[in-house]
Amino acid sequence: MELTLLGTGAPQGLPRPGCPCAACATAVGGEARAATAVLIDGALLIDLTPGPAFAAARAGQSLAGVRQVLLSHPHDGPAMEVPAGLPTPGRVADGRELALLGGHRVRAIAVDIPGTGYEVGGVDGQRLLYLPPGAAPAGLGNGNGGGYEGMGGSGPYDLVLLDVLGRPDALARLRASGAVDAATDVVGVHIDHTVPPGPELHRRLAAAGARTVPDGGTVVVGEYQAVPDVPRRTLVLGGARSGKSAEAERRLATFPDVLYVATGGTREGDAEWAERVALHRERRPSGWRTVETCDLVPLLAAAGPGADPGTGRPADAAPLLIDCLALWLTHAMDEVGAWDDEAWEAGGRRALRERTDALVAAVRAAHRPVVAVSNEVGSGVVPATAAGRRFRDELGRLNAAFGAECEQVLLVVAGQTLALRG
Repeated sequence: MELTLLGTGAPQGLPRPGCPCAACATAVGGEARAATAVLIDGALLIDLTPGPAFAAARAGQSLAGVRQVLLSHPHDGPAMEVPAGLPTPGRVADGRELALLGGHRVRAIAVDIPGTGYEVGGVDGQRLLYLPPGAAPAGLGNGNGGGYEGMGGSGPYDLVLLDVLGRPDALARLRASGAVDAATDVVGVHIDHTVPPGPELHRRLAAAGARTVPDGGTVVVGEYQAVPDVPRRTLVLGGARSGKSAEAERRLATFPDVLYVATGGTREGDAEWAERVALHRERRPSGWRTVETCDLVPLLAAAGPGADPGTGRPADAAPLLIDCLALWLTHAMDEVGAWDDEAWEAGGRRALRERTDALVAAVRAAHRPVVAVSNEVGSGVVPATAAGRRFRDELGRLNAAFGAECEQVLLVVAGQTLALRG
């Protein structure tokens, strides 16, 4: 099957009419996107973009051969333009299947918002899934597999088009059910102004194992695409309230069964700390598990659910998110007495080095995906105490050693992410 994306934007397009935001201001030229519409083999059109005939002409296509027009979501605003000669657009009832003259088969998929998803099968047996903006398939949990029964049997789709950035949990559910695997081509559509266009857009999609194409682009189902591999190990650095934790969580939002490791623990009688912890928990996906511990080495060594016990190297091993290394180091320094000058010189330095070396060795040997957060300190202010300077120096060494074992290192400044490696 060959798909032409007549539009790839949100229903209001990008930039949104009259919107003064920075993302809309920079969505010009090739970064401007009309409402998402997909033309399949010149015969099936899913959704309508403004001026569909002109959009098709710009893409070198014609709508003359379209035999079916399907809508996936309610179209608010002005009446849709339906070029003369096109069939009347319609929706299909959930679960119903259509057989088209060209050999395509279409099945309506229930979603969790008003609208309809569509599974399309080609004559060669290839299958794709198209979801409306802001939607996830209904009835799929966040659990540990279970298989997804689609038209033509279970197994992963060849291509999925969905709102990756607006509904990352939808992709996580599809992965958990087996409907998406490492070979599935995931294309982000319904792109809105919530993410700046350009490098930041492509970086966030790549972190999810997805890509996008410009309006008018063509996608051949089953054709190999050089989508960047999701890094197995990532270190996210940043200062206080820089957005580093949110960035780390965003990198794993499209994956199921993430194990969130909180190294801060609990603090008796500290209401402000309890509030911080509660806010962190609330923004995490409901399907994630949380453990509060500083014993990181065994977790890094574990392969995670679904792993091959012989190699520990499966693609579906549960990812690990560690937040954060600075609190882990604080705990380690507490245990070895590193805050006291005499204890530090009497063996604390050596004991701490052994612990950090073991942690670095564990991340080097880790087979499961790992995203770790750490503070970037010591950029200017020199601590007033020897203990404070000791912590600053040791954290700098730990960040450098841990980062050296990661395929990707990111620095978050004022909510903006800079790739230092990868």
